[in-house]
Parts: sequence; structure tokens; C-alpha cells
Amino acid sequence: METKKMTCLECPRGCQLEINVDTLEVTGNTCPRGEAFAKAEITNPLRVLTTTVRINSKTEVMLPVRTQTGMPKAKMFDAMEVIKGVRVNAPIFVGDVVVSDLCGTGVDLIATKNVRE
Repeated sequence: METKKMTCLECPRGCQLEINVDTLEVTGNTCPRGEAFAKAEITNPLRVLTTTVRINSKTEVMLPVRTQTGMPKAKMFDAMEVIKGVRVNAPIFVGDVVVSDLCGTGVDLIATKNVRE
């Protein structure tokens, strides 16, 4: 029986969780969100990717971006390979989609800064 221990990040309590990897049985959580968090971390961990891309602008060289939601952790390196080749043109505004459906994950890469020129 393989078990993993982790700290829940879903609320400020920070419950110490123990997960049976074979059965996905979770102990140590004080709310249902902890159980869902632990199961997701074992079966399909998601992460928000925050980075920068090049921008053609008079005032900026790099544009900060992030994924709109969490994307599969296993796709992070593939996503960075795609992002390395991305260059956008000003003007661009917070929330504008920079890359749609990044690596086939269904998650968009969006701008997190306004660059007007």
C-alpha cells in the first residue's frame, strides 16, 4: 500500500493529508475540498503557469503572461517550448489571449499587463 503525504492548499487550515495511492482514500482533511484536492493531486495535478513572452513595443521587451486556469503539470515543459517562440505586438491588454488552447490543454495563455505602445 503506497501512501503520500501532503499539505492541503484549498483553505487556510492547511490540513495534513495522507492519501492511499491505490484506493485514493484520503485522511486528515477537515472539509470536502481537502479530499478533492488530494485526489486531483494524485490523478491529474494542475498548475497555473506564469512566465513572460517577447513583445514588439516601444516601451517594453517582455510581457508577463499566465495560464487562465490550471493546466496539467505534465504539460508544463511542452508549454514552455511553445511559449519560447511566441512574440506579440502592442497594444495588448490584461486578459487578452496570447496563445489559445496551449498544447491542446484547453487552457489559454493570457496577458497580465497592459502595454499600449
